Amino acid sequence: MSEKIGNNAFKLGFGLMRLPKLADGKIDVEQTAQMVDAFLEAGGTYFDTAYVYDNGGSEEAIRKALVERHPRESYTLATKLNAWHGAHDEQSAKQEFYTSLERTGAGYFDYYLLHALQRNNVHLYDEYHIWDFVKELKAKGLIRHYGFSFHADPDLLEELLEKHPDVEFVQLQLNYADWENPGVAGRRNWEICKAHGKPVTVMEPVKGGVLADPIPTVKAVFDEFGNGLSYASWAIRYIASMDNILTVLSGMSSLAQMEDNLSYMRDFKPLNEAEREAIRKAQKALDADQSIKCTACHYCTEGCPMSIPIPEIFSVANRRKGSPEFRTKREYVIVTTGRGKASECMQCGQCEGACPQHLPIIELLKECATLED
Repeated sequence: MSEKIGNNAFKLGFGLMRLPKLADGKIDVEQTAQMVDAFLEAGGTYFDTAYVYDNGGSEEAIRKALVERHPRESYTLATKLNAWHGAHDEQSAKQEFYTSLERTGAGYFDYYLLHALQRNNVHLYDEYHIWDFVKELKAKGLIRHYGFSFHADPDLLEELLEKHPDVEFVQLQLNYADWENPGVAGRRNWEICKAHGKPVTVMEPVKGGVLADPIPTVKAVFDEFGNGLSYASWAIRYIASMDNILTVLSGMSSLAQMEDNLSYMRDFKPLNEAEREAIRKAQKALDADQSIKCTACHYCTEGCPMSIPIPEIFSVANRRKGSPEFRTKREYVIVTTGRGKASECMQCGQCEGACPQHLPIIELLKECATLED
């Protein structure tokens, strides 16, 4: 394997977060092995797991399905250290690496990530000296490349890349539904990584399965196009067609899902202009599905005494349909961190006086405050 990052021509990565399960709830290692074999045979190499996935079951399963069955040089393996969910102090955080190494039996990791950096946890990676720790691991040859996965705002991403210029790649949530979603900031975060020369590994290209079974108006767009491909294929190919993408991770849970993904990624062809136009129509269909008719002019925020990001909160609320509640709440946290929350509205009314759409903003913020529960 070349040490140069970003040279993987096969743009599909095997995400190991949602592996197939047996009736007793344990991971189906036999089916996972079949999926691994199909993926490698098609030319795939990138496997992505984490210390916290399935309470460690994912790392153990990939040892049995991949590491013990295939030459180490035939694949690349990524895993992650979680300093806020799987650890309680510096020692336990650093121990995660050695536990992952033992669970997987991989000998080393090609890609190692600081897991799910957000404003409310990034300080732990500093306090536990994890940035220095991964550099030491790389110097010892125990990891080949290190980066981080990210769920926060563009300002924090810019800050981290300036503070840690030796980061080699970043994992971002990118999909056509969240490209302009302020709670994800897909486009802006991608642009920042590109400006800093950091290749991107993509998580949630199908938004946790939401875009594999999108709302009816989006389905109608793709059905009219008539290419016979799955709805998931549109989402994955959309992101894979962009530049500065190392790989697009798909969390496949069955051999059938693997076969579907390989059917259009084995001989991947970027979207043509007609297909890009279909995606734009799908995005407009998503944007049209709004219960709050906010145009994001921001007149309402200019005099808000609590600095509440009203249009961003409304945008997140408008995207709730078809999306799991936990994702919406995460997006709400991203747009309100460091600013006012919906529940902090003083009901002064200045926003309603400034709104060209004459929206009942005070009442709408009361409804949006339920995202804080």
